[in-house]
Amino acid sequence: MAFSEAEVQRARGAWEKMYANAEDNGTTVLVRMFTEHPDTKSYFTHFKGMGTAEEMEQSDQVRSHGKRVLTTINDLVQHLDSTDAFLGIVNPLGKKHAMQLKVDPKNFRIICDIILQLMEEKYGGDCKASFEKVTNEICTRLNNAYKEAGW
Repeated sequence: MAFSEAEVQRARGAWEKMYANAEDNGTTVLVRMFTEHPDTKSYFTHFKGMGTAEEMEQSDQVRSHGKRVLTTINDLVQHLDSTDAFLGIVNPLGKKHAMQLKVDPKNFRIICDIILQLMEEKYGGDCKASFEKVTNEICTRLNNAYKEAGW
């Protein structure tokens, strides 16, 4: 991966703000994804009955999964300076979503874009700009894992 030490530090600083409230921010990300891209909800059978954003925001399952998404990204952010460690997280994640969960890989770009939007809204354009390269790397590496899995 081609992250300079300065890029790693800026990305970690930006992410720290987002991750400080992982459950609420993760919930916001998922609710936006499900409302702006309703087809993404089809991968979550236990979320299908929730029709409104308010129902989703109150759901322990949505809140838990939102926090899990942000926790996984946090793990990746902690390994931006170690390609092997980063790939050790992202490759199994990609393969699981490809083979077991059968999630369309375009959804990773959707969720990353929503994360960037939320970062900009809450913490400003500099925060978003500091994290864009990370989301691009995550999406690229997940897409590579999908290709390796035969997608």
